[in-house]
Amino acid sequence: MSFTKPRLKYFLITAVLFITLRSNSYGGVFPVRPGSWLLSPSVNYFFANKGWDSLRRLSPFLNGGKFQSISYSLYSEYGLTRRFTLTAQLPYVMNTYSDNTGYSSQNFGFTDLEVGLRYYAFNINYIYYFAVQATYIQPLYKDNLNLGYGEQGAELKASFGGSGHLLGKNYYFTLENGVRQYFGSSGPLQDRYTGTFGVTLDRRFKQQLSATIGGFYSTSSLSSGYDPQHIASNKNFAFNQVSLSYGYSITRKFSVFVSAGTFINGRNTGDGSSASVSFIVRPF
Repeated sequence: MSFTKPRLKYFLITAVLFITLRSNSYGGVFPVRPGSWLLSPSVNYFFANKGWDSLRRLSPFLNGGKFQSISYSLYSEYGLTRRFTLTAQLPYVMNTYSDNTGYSSQNFGFTDLEVGLRYYAFNINYIYYFAVQATYIQPLYKDNLNLGYGEQGAELKASFGGSGHLLGKNYYFTLENGVRQYFGSSGPLQDRYTGTFGVTLDRRFKQQLSATIGGFYSTSSLSSGYDPQHIASNKNFAFNQVSLSYGYSITRKFSVFVSAGTFINGRNTGDGSSASVSFIVRPF
């Protein structure tokens, strides 16, 4: 099965949504102290030249088509009290599709601003932590559905994590699940889940290696058909992906992370691979 250009974009928009709408959790389930501020700028590269249809059949894009996306994101978290932190995320994307016939299209701009309130509910011996977060979603674009749904929304996310020792190494883990609802007509209901396991590579806790597996499931009362003039109308899709990340703490207030990931299965979405670089800065 081959994808036509409109249908290709229909499948690829879900990959774009994954990049631009996902909620980064650099603070994660582990508390950010009151009065402390965490900043994390990042850049992500995404590439796909094949995709899955509604029956989960995988095939290459027509005429050697390829999709590329570069996204920039700024994540911030500020500790309000011992239990509450304020979070925000601002993403900007540049998307390009081209094929061997000379066809090319580009879209770029800010996508959805996310502002949230995280509550650190409890801990067990300061080793295991549980947190919940409520997030409000506000689109920053008009008349360009190539950048998202153009609808306001909200998300409720639960996080659980901890740390310990294994085979002489210090390890940590996080589990997160977020349910998101967009408020427009036929707005999709989405479930996003991730699990991460990481280990420190040295006694000074400067280097770490982690693996993450996650997924995205979206459903809507809207038909799975598509409108070529509004390619972001795809509201029924699913995928799972895996990624590896290496982190290095240059100082106590500045760290860098390099990650690479790939989709492992999907429905109504592109089969993509990604690479990213992110920084964690703690000004105070």
